[in-house]
Amino acid sequence: MQISVKHIIAEEELEKAFNIRRNVFVIEQQVPEKEEYDEFESSSRHFLAVADGIPCGTARWRFTDKGIKMERFAVLADFRGKQVGTALVAAVLEDIRQHPESKGKTRYLHAQLSAMPLYAKFGFRAEGEMFSECDIWHYKMVLPPNQNEAK
Repeated sequence: MQISVKHIIAEEELEKAFNIRRNVFVIEQQVPEKEEYDEFESSSRHFLAVADGIPCGTARWRFTDKGIKMERFAVLADFRGKQVGTALVAAVLEDIRQHPESKGKTRYLHAQLSAMPLYAKFGFRAEGEMFSECDIWHYKMVLPPNQNEAK
């Protein structure tokens, strides 16, 4: 399976990403649509994963007052377990590394329990207590600023 991940620049690519998120979060995980789409859509950097020509995964990242938040990682059910998530995390981390304003900032995310092993492979560590977002259990996971920094 050939997997590519690209930074989204075209509106049609963003719509494909939103459709993936709708399928994974709103339909499959029953997250309310008003919770899934937020005021950070336009200020985030969005990514689209394509496997063998089929859009199948997405993610985004943005600056916050706590560092850099990686979020909205979603892979369609038929493509899970096929390295799409790994490719997305690697591409997002690389994009963050290359951003001139990322140096010294902590990368973090809110990981669903089932996705924690994926993020742990990249050096993320659980921090704090388990919490619920949209009735789904999560841990905050943090990648210290000295790991995966801009070179």
